[in-house]
Amino acid sequence: MRQRKVLFRAWHRGTREMDLLLGQFVDAFVVRFDDRHLEAIEALIEVPDQDLFSWITAETETPANYDGPVFRALQAFHIDGSSAAEAHLDLVGTP
Repeated sequence: MRQRKVLFRAWHRGTREMDLLLGQFVDAFVVRFDDRHLEAIEALIEVPDQDLFSWITAETETPANYDGPVFRALQAFHIDGSSAAEAHLDLVGTP
């Protein structure tokens, strides 16, 4: 249930750009997220679109409390793809 809620919220943020950035990442990994990953992605979902977008694109520095493995995986996912993102995550299960 928690995974479905995260998935829904990732695809319904407000701006289409952020729906795509966050939604595609969550689609790719949510079934393999454990509680700590879900907690981190839930925190990122609460960040305003403009702030999160500027962190992902490295236009502004990411605050330390958000700059963890899940954020770094999200950023890598959109720069280099899925395999680059996995390098930042200690995922459960297999793809």
